[in-house]
Amino acid sequence: MNTTPKKPQAQVDITKPGIHTLPVVEESLIVYPCNFPIKVMGAKVDGFVHAITSIAHEFDPTFDAKTIELRESKAGNYLGITIHITATSREQLDEIYRTLSTHPMVKMAL
Repeated sequence: MNTTPKKPQAQVDITKPGIHTLPVVEESLIVYPCNFPIKVMGAKVDGFVHAITSIAHEFDPTFDAKTIELRESKAGNYLGITIHITATSREQLDEIYRTLSTHPMVKMAL
């Protein structure tokens, strides 16, 4: 008798041949509201820090610009910015990441 626990099997959607789905987990590992760090990278140009600060204020009116952390790349061409916002929901986080990621000065948001 084999006592090895079975691995979860992918669910098969029989309405679409060849399509396999896994159960969607709706639980969040984040408890809201919380202090949430966001790292943003972009070219070191005039106005970059101001643009990120404005976006942070748009999504978190209590955002304190004094808490911004800046890190320059070795060659000095890029700037990493860490902002800490008060996250109130998954939707808020999704929207701020969408806004940051589509901003023309932003190369990456993590």
